[in-house]
Amino acid sequence: MPEAGVRVAVTGMGAITPAGADVATNLETVRAARSAAGPITAWDASAHAVRIAAEVQDFDPTPWVEPRHARRIDRVSLLAIGATEEAIAQAGLEPGEIDPARIGVVIGSGVGGLISIEEQIETRVTRGPSRVSPLLIPMMMANASAGHVALRHGFAGPCMAISTACASGANSIGEGVELIRSGRADVVIVGGTEASITPTSMAAFARMGALSGRNDDPAAASRPFDRERDGFVMGEGAGILVLESEAVATRRGATILGWVVGHASTCDAHHITAPSPDGTAAVSCMSLALADAGLAPGGVAHINAHGTSTPLNDSAEAIAIAKVFGASGPPVTSTKGVTGHLVGAAGAVEAVFGLVSAVAGLVPPVANLTDPDVDPDIDLVRGEVRTIQTGPVLSNSFGFGGHNTSLVLAPA
Repeated sequence: MPEAGVRVAVTGMGAITPAGADVATNLETVRAARSAAGPITAWDASAHAVRIAAEVQDFDPTPWVEPRHARRIDRVSLLAIGATEEAIAQAGLEPGEIDPARIGVVIGSGVGGLISIEEQIETRVTRGPSRVSPLLIPMMMANASAGHVALRHGFAGPCMAISTACASGANSIGEGVELIRSGRADVVIVGGTEASITPTSMAAFARMGALSGRNDDPAAASRPFDRERDGFVMGEGAGILVLESEAVATRRGATILGWVVGHASTCDAHHITAPSPDGTAAVSCMSLALADAGLAPGGVAHINAHGTSTPLNDSAEAIAIAKVFGASGPPVTSTKGVTGHLVGAAGAVEAVFGLVSAVAGLVPPVANLTDPDVDPDIDLVRGEVRTIQTGPVLSNSFGFGGHNTSLVLAPA
């Protein structure tokens, strides 16, 4: 067991989203508040009520996976593999450097291999059950992404998937922190991945009223905390971080980018999709994360909000933030105006954005925020990048089922 107070370092980060194929490109797009939403191109959406999404364009997994193998892996796992490669490269993690049994993998997803599920259901209906792919199960299972990453690199430590809807990526980071704190792993590859822009998924989310209907103006569709918000834009992508104990990172000479200093999870226990309107459980989640980090609210330099662009979520989150941080709280941003909502990948991608922003002291503005409409008023970053003093960031992820997760990340 490690000594009490073991610190968890971030030594590598990777991101593939509609805003870019790597962390640097993503940050450029996010800081420019340039929306990545557009008409759906992966399939014919002409008969759908919602015909827009934020897709990862021109994604090519063949630098990491041979074409014949890529056809046997769902897009959700291929995105995770790609983001992991960037994170591991930045971390400088070399084969054999650390006992593989001490390296874990925790990669979450809200729905897993949904593309494969839908394709094979159509195959069964149109061509019969004997034509269903024998590879469907390993392609659709939610733990496939974690399994593929572990298999590719020979990581033999704890390997798991966490599925808590839109909190999956953030929950996975928290679980990785605990694996290191408890001494069960020295290094953990953590994050989230999602590829759920499918005909049935889009139809279902549209039917429940969760998606923006701005088909004629997709770039303006995702507008967190804005008076004209009418729902989120479905996105896809993956975010991965390499976590390791301070002792291990120091021993191998890794560059420490920052620290995960606190995390917490709670449940609204209110409604299966709608957030608790008074934000009680979200307040508790943020407060517990700050306590885990040993920080008072005044010690947070900025907040990366969940900020989905749905009327109920943005309102409840603003109420919760105001309760925790008071009238003079830190700057608040949401990057979903650019990337759309990456569901199970959102929390991990936004942890990457949040930590880089905290290190640089540059908070990106909320895209499409022209007329803020939340009560009580919070300090929303709008118009242009906000320069702040470097310091810890609080990153929120709130998912269907009432799942809440808050992370506190600090610059090195």
